[in-house]
Order: sequence, then C-alpha cells, then structure tokens
Amino acid sequence: MASQLIVHEKAIDELGNTIEKKIWKVPISKNMPHGYKYSLAYIVNGKRVIGYDNAEKKGDHKHIGGREYKDKVKNLRRLVRDFQKDVERYRERHYEGETGSDRH
Repeated sequence: MASQLIVHEKAIDELGNTIEKKIWKVPISKNMPHGYKYSLAYIVNGKRVIGYDNAEKKGDHKHIGGREYKDKVKNLRRLVRDFQKDVERYRERHYEGETGSDRH
C-alpha cells in the first residue's frame, strides 16, 4: 500500500499564526504501528513553536518550545485534540491580555 494523504488543513488564526495538519495513511510498521504518518504544527512568526510528528524514525513525539517529548498516539482524534490543547495553552500563556500590535 502506498502512502495516502487523508488530511491536509492549513489555516491562519486570528492572531496571524499558522496551524497546519497533515496526516497520511501508511503501511503499519515498527515506526508507525498505528498506520499513520503525521505532522501537526503551530507556527508563530515563521517559527514552529509546537509540533507533533513521527518522522525521522523517532516514533511518535512532540516538540514544544524547543524541547522534544516522546508521545504515545492512541488514535487520530486524540492526537488532534491533544495538539489543539497544547496550542490553546500556548496562546493563553503568550497572548492573554494582549491586543493588536502588542502581540509577539
């Protein structure tokens, strides 16, 4: 079975930041036991501040604020929900109480 792109969403949020989600259906393997390859990213000022992926034969992991953490993907719905929660937490920490040109 060849890889099949099943999700590709790219949006700019109200703060001008990019949220991009890509998910492929792939053959089940040691590195992708759930049968999915994915890349979820939150990009602020051209820099990825949150990323979830399973590239580079590292298995499931996420990047938050320059640090990398092992992760365990139970299912795609949970993966996307966890990513969205991390984006919300980032926004709360970095934008709460800021308006207009005060954003960084």
